[in-house]
Amino acid sequence: MPPVTTVLIANRGEIAVRIMRTCRAMGVRTVAVYSEADADAPHVALADQAIAIGPAAARASYLDVPALLAAAHASGADAVHPGYGFLSENAAFARAVAGAGLTFIGPPPEAIAAMGDKVAARARMERAGLPVVPASGVLAPEPDAFAAAAAPIGYPVVIKAAGGGGGKGMRIVRDAAALPDAIRAAAREATAAFADGRIYLERYLERPRHVEVQVFGDRHGRIVHLGERECSIQRRHQKIVEETPSPAVGSALRAAMTDAAVRAARAVDYVGAGTVEFLLDESGRFYFLEMNTRLQVEHPVTEWTTGLDLVREQILVARGEPLSFAAITPRGHALECRLYSEDPARQFLPATGTVRVLTEPAGPGVRFDGGVARGSVVGVEYDPMLAKISTWGATREEARTRMLAALRETVLLGVVTNRDYLRAVLTHPAFVAGATHTEFLAEHLADWRSRSAPERDLAAIVAALALTSPSGDGAAALGAAPSPFATLGPWRAGSSGA
Repeated sequence: MPPVTTVLIANRGEIAVRIMRTCRAMGVRTVAVYSEADADAPHVALADQAIAIGPAAARASYLDVPALLAAAHASGADAVHPGYGFLSENAAFARAVAGAGLTFIGPPPEAIAAMGDKVAARARMERAGLPVVPASGVLAPEPDAFAAAAAPIGYPVVIKAAGGGGGKGMRIVRDAAALPDAIRAAAREATAAFADGRIYLERYLERPRHVEVQVFGDRHGRIVHLGERECSIQRRHQKIVEETPSPAVGSALRAAMTDAAVRAARAVDYVGAGTVEFLLDESGRFYFLEMNTRLQVEHPVTEWTTGLDLVREQILVARGEPLSFAAITPRGHALECRLYSEDPARQFLPATGTVRVLTEPAGPGVRFDGGVARGSVVGVEYDPMLAKISTWGATREEARTRMLAALRETVLLGVVTNRDYLRAVLTHPAFVAGATHTEFLAEHLADWRSRSAPERDLAAIVAALALTSPSGDGAAALGAAPSPFATLGPWRAGSSGA
């Protein structure tokens, strides 16, 4: 079995901190990498060793493969964890890691490549018997080609990037007149995000739910699912609230979707953590959307309901060990909210500044995964997600109520965030009823404005200042925090065989 004794985390922020905490609990040494902009970041303070890899621009640091491999060798690392984003779904990077004699904590490069090309992945999934949304092949970025392809598909259509996901390069088009501008914008954005400007058309489903299934495979041929997550609350195709189980999925539909997800993973001989994403229409039919060949941002909700540490499972599988669990019976309900540095009252403009005060929520069934601390400088170089707050409850309503309390308790001063917007989502009657879909925010909160009373804000500031040590070091405090799994609940996954 390959050794995994020292892990270099080829990432930053919240996910780097998250991985390091599990490594620490397993007795695995960690190595952080950082750009000039992140020299004082919490993930740097938490690691056993930290190595500078370049300027602030991601392409010159976190996307610089030679610099990452040089750091791994200089630190004595024997494994690399890519986190999510950056190079996590880059097959060439996975091959380069293996070629350098290191263990890649992720799926085989062949699986990444197979599912990374969205058009090829759709064809492969059709052969595996999964339902797919009608679509074109890759098209030349010309209006005539797209107009001809759109006619049999029918409007509205969505332009998508062939070489990546996450909402980058996506444009919804409702008539032929809007095609030329949308094509140019989509190709430009796809090139910038993935260095791959290929685009294609797909039928756009109105008001679907976005439901995904967590899958896990080991090197012994075992592939299992860990249930579904609903991720329908999205803004510009970016998820902001996730939950498990989905309010719309009953036992029969769950069985069908999870079976399809496992078949999708088997079709590419998948190993490690992955997510098969589906669109669920209003009639209850589901369609394969894509597969994310990495750990998802929203993995904490699955950890809440299963009692598993998914990063630990990733490391065990990378070592060649079988999955540590045999059968999973999820319990309760879990929610996650993403805390972004953006201003919802000003068209979600990116927010920058220095974190002056940070009070993290606590209490029964509450978990905070953060990537900033007091004194952290938030710029525009990277993704605006500052932290994730997740809650667990025996019921959906208990998880929702705990989330509202946790959001109220969360205080981050110095940078504008979407905290109040998240509270508005969770208190909307349609969300309370579980009536969510991908157009939820546009339909229900298009004209939202913060209604926070000044006195409430002042009270939060006073409370935060009272709870914050005047001489405490934010990064050091974050590094000393206990593992988030200390409050996962009273159960753990069964281990009667693998």
